Amino acid sequence: MKALISGASIAGPTLAYWLHRYGWEVTVVEKAPTVRGGGYPIDVRGTALDVIDRMGVLPQVRAAHINSRKLTFFAPDGKVAGSMDPEKLTGGVARRDVELPRGDLTSILYAAVRDDVEWIFSDSIAAIDDHGDGVTVAFDKHRSEDFDVVIGADGLHSNTRRLTFGPEDQFNHYLGYCFAGFTIPNDLGLAHEGLLWSAPGRMAAIYAPGCSPTLHGFLMAKRPIPPLAELRDVAAQRALMTEIFGGEGWLVPRLLDGMRAADDVFFDVTSQIRMPVWSRGRVGLAGDAAHAPSFFSGQGSSIALVGGYVLAGELASAPPEVAFKTYEQKTRDFVRQNQALADDGASMLAPSTTRALWFRNHVLLKVAPLLEATGLTGRDIRAATTALTLPDYPGATALVGAAGTSGS
Repeated sequence: MKALISGASIAGPTLAYWLHRYGWEVTVVEKAPTVRGGGYPIDVRGTALDVIDRMGVLPQVRAAHINSRKLTFFAPDGKVAGSMDPEKLTGGVARRDVELPRGDLTSILYAAVRDDVEWIFSDSIAAIDDHGDGVTVAFDKHRSEDFDVVIGADGLHSNTRRLTFGPEDQFNHYLGYCFAGFTIPNDLGLAHEGLLWSAPGRMAAIYAPGCSPTLHGFLMAKRPIPPLAELRDVAAQRALMTEIFGGEGWLVPRLLDGMRAADDVFFDVTSQIRMPVWSRGRVGLAGDAAHAPSFFSGQGSSIALVGGYVLAGELASAPPEVAFKTYEQKTRDFVRQNQALADDGASMLAPSTTRALWFRNHVLLKVAPLLEATGLTGRDIRAATTALTLPDYPGATALVGAAGTSGS
């Protein structure tokens, strides 16, 4: 069986790894010239850690752990509103959950399967012809080729999804915010911590991933209408954020200066992808392409890891049309629970009104210490991140024994 996977971030390499282990011939196409490094820190939690363990790369992932120790919140006037251990905020489990730069995780996953599958970089799918007994794919640059299945693991703005299901706007559920992320020099002496300033409908953050000469800057603002025109215009993105945040105090002017000087600005809207089905015929979707939860949930990478494992196991066990449906049946409730985390994430990171901001800050100052003492903080998050128990597929269990397990 031959599979084409579009996307070389997290879901794509995970799926490629397992399909190869099950004897499939796999090709991965990626529009970037190489696997993308850098990027903001992400969490790997709950069931996703079991996937990493079964792949035998848990030691490398743990070695990249950046061990954030404190997240400090600031009020609109720049005064400290409260602080928390990030693991308490995210429902993390000490010494089990891992936080690492997104680029480190993608590099580790790529290295695990780099020599086992075909990689086509700097290219993308131009057309998909599913003729029932196979799929003919035309590429922008590469020669056309036939595959048994095609899987889109190409992110929130999936090209595979557009070609197969139609325009994105029918599945994109806008959550009301736009954001810009970028790196700035670490001239504040920060390490293993984050600073987060909030005003109603606006948030500015500086994050130090371990001890690093660079910091991650982040600006986010509530916008009733998604600023789609700015998505492909960096100058317009900078102008919009300057308009929204100009005149603010705290470290906001430094962040605006850093954004204007940065050559790695990433701008987007906060959205979830919600689809009635994740496959059509022999074409399926995985990761953010199928069900992006938004960064408000903190679970995009973990869902992608779990979905890649389950989809590969189902494709190795049944014909494609059946496998796609079974994969969806086994993972949709897990996805739904983790997408729901975005509601609390938005209210915690970016309260939209003065009253909501006061409530958030009051909780941090008065209630959070009590919750930490009782262990209640993050309980619902932990339940969502562990809501699915990994199925055991023929071949996968043997690998578990070879790689060793971390336990739950």
